[in-house]
Amino acid sequence: MLKCLALDRIFQALADPKRRFIVEGLCDKEASVAEIAQLFPLALPTILQHLRTLEGSGLIRTEKIGHVRRCRIDPQGLHLLGEWVTQRRYVWDADLVRLVASLSSRR
Repeated sequence: MLKCLALDRIFQALADPKRRFIVEGLCDKEASVAEIAQLFPLALPTILQHLRTLEGSGLIRTEKIGHVRRCRIDPQGLHLLGEWVTQRRYVWDADLVRLVASLSSRR
């Protein structure tokens, strides 16, 4: 049940294109809140809300170093998402193989 709740938070966080963009950028390298804010024509409080949502979902971590808050990917959140997709892909691939076999046998 806890895994389902965690996945719900991850999918809700990724439902917003701005948050997906932030996650994609953080996959390449960590960034400060100010660096992330420069990428969007949004007020800083809005950016901070997006980051809180991502952090609450377990997709990113933030850490204050001096006067700068740094953001980076949390591998555990991505691992949970990857596990879910991998499990579903196995089922989808098996369904696709059956469909192709069925269509081939009708020729």
